[in-house]
Amino acid sequence: MAVVLAAIAWGFNAMILHHAPDMFRAEIEDMSFGWYVPLFSLYVLWTERDKVLASLGAPSWAGLVFALPFLALGFLGVRGVQLRFEIVAFVGLLIAVPWAFFGRATAKAVLFPALFLLFCIPLATFLDVVTVHLRLLASSTAFAVARGLGADIVQQGTMVGAADGSFAIDVADPCSGLRSLFALMALTAGYAYFTQPTWLRRGILFAASVPIAILGNVARILSIVLVANYASSDFATGFYHDYSGFVVFAVAILLMVATGEAITRLFERGSDAQQATDDESEPRPAAGDGRTLPRAAGGVLLVPAFAAVLIVPLMFYQAATPDVVVAEAPRLSLGELSGFESEELGASEAELTVLPADTTIIKRRYVAQNGDWMVVSLVIGGKSKSSIHRPELCLPAQGFAMRNPRTREVCGRDWRMIELSAKDSPSFGFAYTFFNQEGYSTASHVARIFRDVLDRSILNRIDRWVMVSVHLSRADDAGIAWMLSQIPLGGEGGAK
Repeated sequence: MAVVLAAIAWGFNAMILHHAPDMFRAEIEDMSFGWYVPLFSLYVLWTERDKVLASLGAPSWAGLVFALPFLALGFLGVRGVQLRFEIVAFVGLLIAVPWAFFGRATAKAVLFPALFLLFCIPLATFLDVVTVHLRLLASSTAFAVARGLGADIVQQGTMVGAADGSFAIDVADPCSGLRSLFALMALTAGYAYFTQPTWLRRGILFAASVPIAILGNVARILSIVLVANYASSDFATGFYHDYSGFVVFAVAILLMVATGEAITRLFERGSDAQQATDDESEPRPAAGDGRTLPRAAGGVLLVPAFAAVLIVPLMFYQAATPDVVVAEAPRLSLGELSGFESEELGASEAELTVLPADTTIIKRRYVAQNGDWMVVSLVIGGKSKSSIHRPELCLPAQGFAMRNPRTREVCGRDWRMIELSAKDSPSFGFAYTFFNQEGYSTASHVARIFRDVLDRSILNRIDRWVMVSVHLSRADDAGIAWMLSQIPLGGEGGAK
């Protein structure tokens, strides 16, 4: 088993040495707590080493079968530089290999420290749709409470500011609370494992970490708004903003401990003592139990032999994966349009600071004599997957209400069409679509992601995706379709 585990470490060496550390350091994920996750897993494994040794039994074919899908997932993840796939596969193998060599009881003994490594998975960008709602929740709650306390403030989307314009606070992605939520969930999982005797009580405390983290972040945003309104806006958005996170996180930890104590007292009033005894004293197969042994002579070595022959060569082949090839970016342009006056627009400050440096942005505004207008944006992604996003995630944060989303075909290309409206402004239309350098086109963000995963994993190639988004004066299907058909999109590589 030592040979097999060493081969697995070598097969996932890119994840261990580069992919995961790079993500822990990335500002967009803010996963500084990720460095401590594997250390805690090792600590749990060391403290429970006697339990693990006592669980050793006979090899199991079921463990080897359980390893197969994780071997496939790891192969796709490593070749396609899909860190989430890599981590899930690595964790699955850390459970499957002990299962194959020593039986189900050993797999159960290492289950928690292995599963705890799942907190290394970066989810902030993956769950960005949740981020928007958390930002809206924090800003709306802070606005309602502050208004109730007499503050003269206004709200637009995720922005809360003074009515006289003296300050404006935008609850941006880093302030959504999603990152602190993951950190607190990891902390609560470890705390619950050692302080609660049953999996039921551990699960209840772990579930409580979600509302605790959300309440803590809402309290932080509210305090920033109140300090800005009643004291100093510069102090609130500067020094206080930078250090208020520590205070709220301390409050969240106190709430976590208090919730754990409440759960303990609640269960101790009932018949939890017997339930805990039954849960912890579940019978395990004795060492050498032959229930999982093959019937053939020498079968005790058959499963480990199969595991070594299967896993070791695959891991070495996986480690030899060549560097991923980045496709050439499409060469695109937005030209003049007959009957329309046009002007080139520059990228916004947010686009320049949030999007990766190798992202290319092309914008142009078109205005017709009859008053019709449209603003066309081309975002050409680079090596990072974060260059392209789903527009529905950022529009609500900008204060827009979305209605009547639908997909329509225009000139052989599917477009996602949405009717937008904002406070004190008329409704207008919005449409977007995606395509890559090979001309594959879709209006579905999910379809684009699956195609990207396929190309990265199977073809070992990073596609250069283009997102075309259009704001336009028309909101009806016919009007939007006509204006989209007029877009003078030129160049090579995907544009047809």
